[in-house]
Amino acid sequence: MKLWIAFWNILAKDFRTYYLKPPNISWGLIFPLAWTGMFFIKSGSGLDSISSILPGVIALSILFGTTSLLAVTVTFEKKNRSFERLLLAPIPLELLMLAKTGGAVLFGIANAFVPVIMGMFFMDMGNVIWWQLAVTVVLISISSTFLGLFVAVSVSEVFEAQTFSNFFHFPMVFLCGLFFPIAALPFFLRPLAYLLPLTYGADLLHGAINHTAQRPVVLNLLVLAGFCIVLFLCSMRNIKKKWIN
Repeated sequence: MKLWIAFWNILAKDFRTYYLKPPNISWGLIFPLAWTGMFFIKSGSGLDSISSILPGVIALSILFGTTSLLAVTVTFEKKNRSFERLLLAPIPLELLMLAKTGGAVLFGIANAFVPVIMGMFFMDMGNVIWWQLAVTVVLISISSTFLGLFVAVSVSEVFEAQTFSNFFHFPMVFLCGLFFPIAALPFFLRPLAYLLPLTYGADLLHGAINHTAQRPVVLNLLVLAGFCIVLFLCSMRNIKKKWIN
């Protein structure tokens, strides 16, 4: 029970300190709204066009919101040495890091449903597979958050975290099948696409919204969950190597 009290206290502290600040709330709302509005206006009034871009907009809203925010906040705490004090807390390291990442996961889930709600005003959502959409949003939020954690524990400065985050962001935008199929990529780039977690999340979103998935749902879910585990374990390894051992 004491461990879970510590978990919720750390999570609540991060919400008060970072996620519930006016700039972050406005950023969390403006960013997905801007992405959605830009792509919806560009696509015109065609419902087919809107439904085809909605999965990509959802994925980008999650990716940029979770990865950037967590990478910067953890790096900032490391710089102020408050993160080191947390490492001294009498709770398992894994539970501590789950508490640190929990807020970003919830932030990403909230970001995802901004374009979903906007999409309801422009297209018929009656054919959406809602359970698949919800599970995919959660898994993309977790994998993107753990990617941000991996970035944060791999650098020492905030500007380094931002630069390293973009190293992952922009290839994912173009390689993961968000707005055009992977088959349209040059042959030599296709293997790289399958090494990125968002590829499988994007396919799940396309399947949930447009029923145009290229791979089996179970395979995509398993691979995306595997990425979550691997990214978390790699982050734990870096933390133990750099700050504990």
